[in-house]
Amino acid sequence: MSIMNSFVNDVFERLAGEAARLAQYSGRTTLTSREVQTAVRLLLPGELAKHAVSEGTKAVTKYTSPK
Repeated sequence: MSIMNSFVNDVFERLAGEAARLAQYSGRTTLTSREVQTAVRLLLPGELAKHAVSEGTKAVTKYTSPK
């Protein structure tokens, strides 16, 4: 379980770092779903990125929909 925790933390740090760089390049101070989605596409390989983007889009849509 410790190995899985380390793996998830590593992937999170990489994604957050890449998203922060993308926001910085565009001169923004806020991370949006767009930066996170682009970071996922850059860091994860092929099919894994497609599934991650799909699930992320679904989660954001569900979160922002009226209750």
